[in-house]
Amino acid sequence: TEKMGTHFIIVGLLFICGLSLGLECRRELLVNMNFPGADMKSLSSPDAEHCQYLCTQHPTCLFFSFTGPDWTGHKRQFYCYLKTTPSRRPKHQRPTLGVTSGFSLKPCYPDPQPCLPQLYHHVAFSGIPYKSLFTADPEECQRACTHDPDCQFFAYFKKGFPHAKHSSPDTFIDSCEGKLFPHTNIPRFDIDVLPAVSPEHCQTFCSVHPLCTYFSYISHTFKCYLKNNPHQMPRIAAAGITSGLPTRFCQPNNNWIKKTYVGIDFPHSDIRHFKTDGVESCRRSCTEDPSCQYFSIVAKVVCFCILHKSHNGTRHCFLKRVITMPILPGLGKNAHFVSGFSLRNCQYKAT
Repeated sequence: TEKMGTHFIIVGLLFICGLSLGLECRRELLVNMNFPGADMKSLSSPDAEHCQYLCTQHPTCLFFSFTGPDWTGHKRQFYCYLKTTPSRRPKHQRPTLGVTSGFSLKPCYPDPQPCLPQLYHHVAFSGIPYKSLFTADPEECQRACTHDPDCQFFAYFKKGFPHAKHSSPDTFIDSCEGKLFPHTNIPRFDIDVLPAVSPEHCQTFCSVHPLCTYFSYISHTFKCYLKNNPHQMPRIAAAGITSGLPTRFCQPNNNWIKKTYVGIDFPHSDIRHFKTDGVESCRRSCTEDPSCQYFSIVAKVVCFCILHKSHNGTRHCFLKRVITMPILPGLGKNAHFVSGFSLRNCQYKAT
């Protein structure tokens, strides 16, 4: 019995090896070619490359045919037909407009992992959205899906805004521009009001706030209104107000940090002050001081009673900082709760 069991194991291994080794690695796609018959399953698919990955990951699929947008034989466009035969080869090959065929990549080594960066314009992926959000463009929607561990694909509605549906955790480090709407106000739905020096500064606040879906910035009051409503974004024309969307899931453009803002004071929160010879010197001192986050410098000689009168062309530079660690809105004793802080900034390894 033991010898017979060993025999069956060897036969099984030889069969599997024969199945793999008996087929060559064929990556090419045969455009306008159909492999008729031998269907075992049909699935929705946006293109032939996606269809080839479906065939590769199916346990028994050996080759496939994909009906694209040019296919006119029937209404089943964007379908992937998975196929197999006992001979492991297509029975027939027939030139057919709008059909692309190919082979499973199982014989290829290593087994390719699906990477599908292409955006499919004028194609809607159907399904029930489990999350919806506003983004500036399809690329930002794709980044949102990529960074959401539950998202596998998405659909972006051009006339409105996107729906993320159910990606590998790739890291995007390219700079991205969030959408700004000049002379536009988005009324209501406020969740926080913060001082900000520019619309881009306000956009940064929105981007790091977990609940902010969009914002409005009033330039003459330097007020940034963070808002939350994932279902609608009513916009009305308003002078002096800029609204916009956050820049998440990518490296934001922080050019607003590099600017100096003439005629604007950042009041309070001083950590120290000293005399210096100009704006760049003050900025350099702030940059080199690990405690400094921003600065203000007296542009002109002013009364001693306000800021100590400057002499010999020197000016007072004020280095500043604010609290950035989590500030709790409240807390209290409760025997049924355990609370704590994220270990994101700690030298911590999950066990």
